[in-house]
Amino acid sequence: METNYVLNTLFLVALGMLGLVSVGILYLSAIEWRDRRRRDRDRRGER
Repeated sequence: METNYVLNTLFLVALGMLGLVSVGILYLSAIEWRDRRRRDRDRRGER
């Protein structure tokens, strides 16, 4: 019974960490996309 509790806890921790990493990757991708768009716009001389 205690083994199930430990495994369930470890599974939930791993799932939470996977979620955090996924959100972090999405955030960094969005920031990179925004910066690339801004650089391209500045290169063309638009504001």
